[in-house]
Amino acid sequence: MTSNTLSRRRFLKVSAQAGGGLFIAAQLPGCAFGGALPIDLADDGFVPNAFLQLTTTNDIIFYCPADEMGQGIRTGLATLVGEELDVHPETMRVVSAGSHKDYNNPEYEMQLTGGSNAIRAFHEPLRQIGADTRALLLNAASLDLGIPAGQLTTENGMIIAGERRYHYGEFLGTASTLPLPEATPLKSADQFKFIGSEFPRIDAEEKTTGEAVFGIDIDIPDMVSAVVVRAPVAGSKIDSFNAEKALGIPGVIDVIEISSGVAVIAESYWQANRAAALVEINWQSTPLGSVSSATMRADLTAAIEEDSQATTDREGDPEHAFSESSQTHSATFFTPLLAHAPMEPLNATLRLKNGVADLWTGVQAIGSAQGLIERITGYPREQIHVHNQYLGGGFGRRATLTHIVEVTEIALAVEKPVQLIWSRENDLQNGLYRPASLMKLHAALDDTGRITGWQARRAGGNLTPDYMRNSLPALLPNLPEFVFEGMTAATDYMLKRWTTDGSSVEGLHETYDLPNREISHVTVDHGLPLTFWRSVGHSYTGFAVESMMDELAEAANLDPVSFRLKQLESKPRMAGVIAKAGELMQAMSVPEDHHLGVAAHSSFSTDVAQIAEVSVTGNKIRVHKVICVVDCGLAVNPDIVRSQLEGSVMFALTATLHGKIDLEQGAVVQSNFHDYPILRMDEAPAVEVVIMPSDAGPTGIGEPGVPPLAPAVANAVYRATGQRLRELPLRLA
Repeated sequence: MTSNTLSRRRFLKVSAQAGGGLFIAAQLPGCAFGGALPIDLADDGFVPNAFLQLTTTNDIIFYCPADEMGQGIRTGLATLVGEELDVHPETMRVVSAGSHKDYNNPEYEMQLTGGSNAIRAFHEPLRQIGADTRALLLNAASLDLGIPAGQLTTENGMIIAGERRYHYGEFLGTASTLPLPEATPLKSADQFKFIGSEFPRIDAEEKTTGEAVFGIDIDIPDMVSAVVVRAPVAGSKIDSFNAEKALGIPGVIDVIEISSGVAVIAESYWQANRAAALVEINWQSTPLGSVSSATMRADLTAAIEEDSQATTDREGDPEHAFSESSQTHSATFFTPLLAHAPMEPLNATLRLKNGVADLWTGVQAIGSAQGLIERITGYPREQIHVHNQYLGGGFGRRATLTHIVEVTEIALAVEKPVQLIWSRENDLQNGLYRPASLMKLHAALDDTGRITGWQARRAGGNLTPDYMRNSLPALLPNLPEFVFEGMTAATDYMLKRWTTDGSSVEGLHETYDLPNREISHVTVDHGLPLTFWRSVGHSYTGFAVESMMDELAEAANLDPVSFRLKQLESKPRMAGVIAKAGELMQAMSVPEDHHLGVAAHSSFSTDVAQIAEVSVTGNKIRVHKVICVVDCGLAVNPDIVRSQLEGSVMFALTATLHGKIDLEQGAVVQSNFHDYPILRMDEAPAVEVVIMPSDAGPTGIGEPGVPPLAPAVANAVYRATGQRLRELPLRLA
């Protein structure tokens, strides 16, 4: 077997080699500040580690190392700590952790929330933190009470000694003099009180009542507002601009040029927004200015047929398998550019005062935000404080921090606290996008319906160069610009010629047993900025592979469930998920004009199968119900698992029926929800979630529900109409 793929976790190491060995590991200086813990210590507070503070009045504060953007991560991670500490998560105060190396994601080795890995990555470390802290409190209580620790027990923040009960806070004085125990044995599953139980999310009440604070809610004294006018074609630079009309609007303070365009600063957002429309700017032309959606599609079509390619994965002898096969089948699938459209537009509020920077925002990488401010202002890292708020949706969009660069440049110029807000139009027309993709699949079958040969090729843009271009200045704030440009160019060159970006091809072969396979890629880069989108490459490869699986099932004269199970001898988890979905399909009673489609996909270490119940009236596709069967290992909070899958269905169905970003002369056509529609309530299907029991550790849940939805709907539409739809969004002829 050969594999030549650059994964997201490997990209820093590989790019280092390409860049001449400028750094040699993923543990980069600047990834997270490693000085004093960013914890405001209460007068009676005790901090046994970076994640907990306890007070004598029995307040227990948990510093959550992952960012809450609607996925329930504060509740999930608090549950892991609380289980071993023996404190119900609902009684804790959970806050966002500041920037510090102790909060680094164990898999990424930096502070980053993404990739649906937080529960998996922090599962054992946070449980160990809870267990060691509980052991410390028992040791302190033992000394204070004169009772052997083995005769003491705990219950929801209390030390129990016979008939007597004491708050943890009563023993903090002694605890502060003792060493923190290490490697305390963790609970077995049959001892769990909170893990695996259902209880409301700890942020549910404040979000329901409107008390929750998001970045856009920040209001501080003397704050001014800013709006940035950016190039209609990405990458274009300013030739000249005239701000005379904008400066005539009441409340406008200044109009300045910054690295991404022209910033209008005013007393209020609406004053700045009105004035921004009056700024006259001459933009330089760029190669992207000649690109339209039609030319982009034509370039992908031409590239998919070219001989030049990078082979990312090869096993067995696919050529021999095809020559020996009695039946082969080929199909090509297309998915368009997509925007993220989070509920809360990008925003940031920055105050630079007396050599101290305070940033209020909501991002997926607070250490990177800190690094960018350090780079632009020259302030020492210990004087830069990031107050991360709730994120109103992320989906990968809030891991790219252009808005932090903008607000820092503006704050330096106006010497006042500045709040920068992107409008919905800014976000759709000046953001970063999921790449368009064309995928050509070729499969060989034997007489029993087994896949004996598999070739998959994808044409489209890569994510890693843009991610490097945006992230390296934040991770290595003290290196000069030409170094970043060289490293990014070297990585881009390497991905086009020598290796493949793992994000570009993930999901093209991993779900099934494919013994003779070849996965390849050809890069087509038009210069539009690209970034991670919810479920990343799986969001488009899942559509292609699972649509193809239904076509192959029909060619083999097998039902879609039986056919898939034939390809899963070495993958019992996915086989169990699909078998369960098959049972549920058999038990469903649907109206005569409704039809069922099934699809399954493995991503982020989680296996998901989905059944879509669909009807078609004229050319209108209506999805009535979706059943999700999931194996995500241990479900820390089953209610949150269900919520995430329900949300994934709505997110993915939006892309399935509506999602599309078009280009005309390099500029994005769509501007708001009138032409980039989000799923309406009257389009929303009922969603049923079935969680498979598991003794395995927890795996990802925020993204794995997205990939199977589009093919499940497309497969159902075929049964309803006889039309194979191989392009998103789904459109009937």
